Amino acid sequence: MQPELQKPAPCAALVIGYGNELRGDDGAGPKVAAAVVRWNLLGVRALSCHQLTPELANPMAQARLVIFVDAVAGAARAVQVHELAPRDGAQSLGHASDPQALLALTRTVFGRRPRAWLVTIPAIDFDVGRPLSAVAKEGIQAALEQVRTLIAGFADGVVDQTGESPSS
Repeated sequence: MQPELQKPAPCAALVIGYGNELRGDDGAGPKVAAAVVRWNLLGVRALSCHQLTPELANPMAQARLVIFVDAVAGAARAVQVHELAPRDGAQSLGHASDPQALLALTRTVFGRRPRAWLVTIPAIDFDVGRPLSAVAKEGIQAALEQVRTLIAGFADGVVDQTGESPSS
């Protein structure tokens, strides 16, 4: 008898902050996820991880809205927010992935495609053992405002709650 997969509790919104907290600004995504956990919002779940892996498709399938948060080097000095769609075509998923590939996997394996957004935080220092730069700290605060706005818009019906983009 094979063990049953642990099915996460359904949630309205899932925030996935990813990056390596040992590498300076790369830890900005997990810091945002930790802050979202402290908000203790009903129906909102947040996960921190070093990298995106195929296992994240399971909790993604339980959400209607997924918000990815990552630090990006060389990005504009402002936090950026982009709506995401599943990547087209077959792609092999190894240990690391990207949000669009995870959306495609979630659609393929679970038949679900939550609405998804990527929030990127400007970052300048990825050296091991370094603290967050002032740029990343400011970016974290702005990213938290964007995440809160996306969640509130989704809850208020401003962001479509069907789990499918209008163009899907």
